[in-house]
Formats: sequence, C-alpha cells, structure tokens
Amino acid sequence: MGLDQSFTGRSYPPSAPYQVGREKIREFATAIGAEDAAYHDPEAARALGYPDVIAPPTFPMVLSMATSRQIVEDPALGVDYSRVVHGDQRFAYSRPVTAGDELVCVNSIESINARGGHDFLTTRSEIGTSAGEAVVTVWTMFVVRGEEG
Repeated sequence: MGLDQSFTGRSYPPSAPYQVGREKIREFATAIGAEDAAYHDPEAARALGYPDVIAPPTFPMVLSMATSRQIVEDPALGVDYSRVVHGDQRFAYSRPVTAGDELVCVNSIESINARGGHDFLTTRSEIGTSAGEAVVTVWTMFVVRGEEG
C-alpha cells in the first residue's frame, strides 16, 4: 500500500531548540574530512566575519534527520522505514550555521509521488534560530521501496 498523498503540504510542529556547539561542528567536520580552518578555529572564522566556527554545508542534516522522525514515524502516513533509502538532498542557505546558534526546525511534506512501484517522499525542513532568523532550508527525498515480487 502506498503513502497517503493527501499528506502533501502538511506541516509538523517546530522542534525543540538545538544548541549548536563548537565541538559538535569540529567533530562533524573531522568526520567528513572537511579541513577548512573556519570549521575548526574560532579565530579563522572571526577573520571571515563570523562570531565563531561555522559548520560545513551538510551539518544541518544533524538536525533535519533527527526531526524528520515526526514525518516518517507518523502512523497515518504509512512509511515503513525498513524500506526507506535516501534519494536526494538539497540545501538553500540564508547564512552559515555558527557555533552558538540555537536552531529550531519546522518540517513539512513537500510532495509524495509514486513511480515504478516505489513512493518518493520529499520533505522540506525550514531551519532557523529560536529568535526567528532564517538560516537554511533542507529538502530531503526518501524513497520508500515497494513490496518485492
């Protein structure tokens, strides 16, 4: 049984605030092999005009993947997470994520399409500060594989 396409456009409540720590940014940067000094050294980031270290472009996945559970665990939508594979990822930035940011994420379902026996669920995560400043929009496509044979 496919996903309920009437969920397209549905938004979920904002996440609890996520405090972006300097060490979390450094750990993430190290894990992905990002060596830019602005990801590791506060002085290098300040020389570029930032108040502290900045996060690599894919860092918002830490927050958006954690909060996407609101969607994939919504029993009425019908996602069988054991059948999910990652399909696509896009980011549109207003500004970099910086250590010290307190971020909130609002998730919505942008589209649900069925093709070739599979469902394609595209989510949109609006990530901003708890004070309301937009930071980044993240689009994630989940492919929910259809039943085999």
